[in-house]
Amino acid sequence: MSTTVIIGGVAGGMSTAARLRRRDENMTIIVFEASGNVSFANCGLPYYVGGVIPERSSLLLQTPESLKARFNLDVRVNHRVIAIDTANHTVTVEHNGETFTQHYDHLVLSPGARPIIPDIPGIERALTLRTVEDVDMIVDTLDNTVKSAAIIGGGFIGLELAENFRHRGLEVTLIERAPHILAPLDEEMAGIVTKHMRDNGVNILTNANTTSIEDNTLTLNTGEVVPADIVIAAIGVTPENTLAREAGIELGARGGIKVDDQLRTSAPDVFALGDAAEKRDAISGADTLIPLAQTANRHGRLVADIITGRDVHRLSTQGTAIVGVFGLAAATVGWNERRARAEGKDVRIVHVHPADHAGYYPGATQVHLKLVIDAATDAILGAQAVGENGVDKRIDVIATAMRAGLTASDLTDLELAYSPQYGSAKDPVNIAGMVADNRINSEQSVQWHEIPAAIAAGTQLIDVRTPSEYAAGTIDGARNIPVDELREHLDEISNDAIVFCQVGLRGHVASTLLQGHGITVKNLDGGYLSYYHSTLI
Repeated sequence: MSTTVIIGGVAGGMSTAARLRRRDENMTIIVFEASGNVSFANCGLPYYVGGVIPERSSLLLQTPESLKARFNLDVRVNHRVIAIDTANHTVTVEHNGETFTQHYDHLVLSPGARPIIPDIPGIERALTLRTVEDVDMIVDTLDNTVKSAAIIGGGFIGLELAENFRHRGLEVTLIERAPHILAPLDEEMAGIVTKHMRDNGVNILTNANTTSIEDNTLTLNTGEVVPADIVIAAIGVTPENTLAREAGIELGARGGIKVDDQLRTSAPDVFALGDAAEKRDAISGADTLIPLAQTANRHGRLVADIITGRDVHRLSTQGTAIVGVFGLAAATVGWNERRARAEGKDVRIVHVHPADHAGYYPGATQVHLKLVIDAATDAILGAQAVGENGVDKRIDVIATAMRAGLTASDLTDLELAYSPQYGSAKDPVNIAGMVADNRINSEQSVQWHEIPAAIAAGTQLIDVRTPSEYAAGTIDGARNIPVDELREHLDEISNDAIVFCQVGLRGHVASTLLQGHGITVKNLDGGYLSYYHSTLI
């Protein structure tokens, strides 16, 4: 009878343990978890803070007792592994001030990640959110004297906590050192989320660094003092690699535990997964860190299958993720435009802003969708979507298309479910594919961030919307010629002019119309709306 020891009892670790038992009824399976809880819903922690999840018990999906009863697992909470001896196949465990040694035939490292804590005066007052114990400390701190919260970091956890502190009636300030929140998004997409959060009472400060934390305030590098009865450090996480490093197990350049395509480490019979381990990027094939629960769960199943004799391998990781704030969702898969350009890719960008379902059916809302495309191959490098409804559906379709190797133009012909209350005869994903196909074949486009240079160069800007839309806001220097009147003004439009409408469709009509008359113009991708979103960060 073999023994598998698993370090870490949350997503990846418990998935490994449960799958191992289903594959082998006789194996001894021991899980050591440093905290007091296993298999808890860490993605639900912010919502318990805000009372959206009212019962703490809802976060506790399993207990050592329930796991013993169903799977015959030996799960031990408050047991911290402090050393690994790879030569002798043992781990040293600390519990209640005493230590003991446990032998293993297979060892699975799933210790997760730890919050990044900046070295600034007063940081000891900042709380973090990774475990049930963390959320207990936050909730216990929120007594009647706490009126304001300062959150350092504009990632997923920071945004979710900002929303939930607002649910509790707190004054909330979100501090991000980068130019915009939500690093996986590009700035014009992040701008939509920024405006929505500000509209819901969150004070968002970007390009801001915290220099000190006082008793009930926080000071920025600008000298601004922010009210902060409670402070949260949500800057991000770093792989929990201490055990692996001290055991001589190879680490990657970014600190993650290095693994092969069967999640084996450099030590014999030792596997690693979850937030502590490196992944393989789906676009570049390079090692990367992607701390997502779905990947950890999938890799737990994979490791269990390998330990029990299956010859299976991991797939690359696309980084598909979604966050929701105040009824607005923002989702992403693959690379953003910033990353693609930094990697030297020649990219083609598509923005579309259609409704989530047929516009004539009540309740339609806008989906803002962006594709990042390899201009040489038409491969989809990534996508982003923001909107109130249907965002998850569209990003999941694109993630699946990427996994299947479909190109951007192939999205045109995806056969997706349609009924007026659920979608449109031309789904937003189809529309994005059609725009991508247009760009390959004829239409010239320009991106919002190219507009300032065009203005400086004296390029003619033609706003083809209605006079009332033009009056409500346009790009400085643009002339208004509605699309339906273009044929009357052909001699006034120069080659290489830029035409634009609200979302890009009338701009496309205008560019094809003018091309039919021998005038070559560029259409502003995503129209005025994409340009406007870039100003919101």
